[in-house]
Amino acid sequence: MHERIDHPLPPLFNAESKILILGSFPSVKTRAARFPYGHPQNRFWPLLSHLLGVEPAMSAKEPERATSILLRHEIALWDSIASCEIVGSSDSSIRNVVAQDLSPIFEAANIRHVFCNGNASFRYYKQYQKRYRHIPVSALPSTSPANARMSLQDLSEKWQVILDALE
Repeated sequence: MHERIDHPLPPLFNAESKILILGSFPSVKTRAARFPYGHPQNRFWPLLSHLLGVEPAMSAKEPERATSILLRHEIALWDSIASCEIVGSSDSSIRNVVAQDLSPIFEAANIRHVFCNGNASFRYYKQYQKRYRHIPVSALPSTSPANARMSLQDLSEKWQVILDALE
C-alpha cells in the first residue's frame, strides 16, 4: 500500500562543499535511523570510507563523525525527492513526487558536480532540477542493498569519479 511521506532529514553541506551526492528518497530504515544511509546493509558509508581512505569506516551509527568527515572532504549529501507516495523503501513504487528544493545547497556552496546514487535519483534530478542544468551531473550505481549484484569493489571502481571532481 502506498503511503505519502515527507522527507524527514535535513541536507548535509557547508559553504566549502564542492560536490553533491543525491539519493532518491530515504528508506524505511534510514528514516528510522534519522541519518542518511541508515540501513545497515547499504554500502554507502563503507564505500565512501574506502574512497576517502577513512579508517575505521564511517557509519550511520556515528552521525557526528560521518558528517564531519564528509564536510571536511567538501561533500554535500541529500536526496532528489522531498515528498512522495512510496511502498516501503522501493524506488520503483515511487509516485506523485514533489522535488527537493536544492537551492539552500546551491546558494551556499560552490557545487561543481552532482552525483546521483542510483538511477531513480538521477531520473528525478534531471526531471525536476532543470535550473541547475549548467552543473555537471552523473549517475552512479546505487549503494542500496537492492543492488546486490555489484560488489563493493565494483562500486568503488565506478564511484572513483567523485575523487576526480574534488581535485
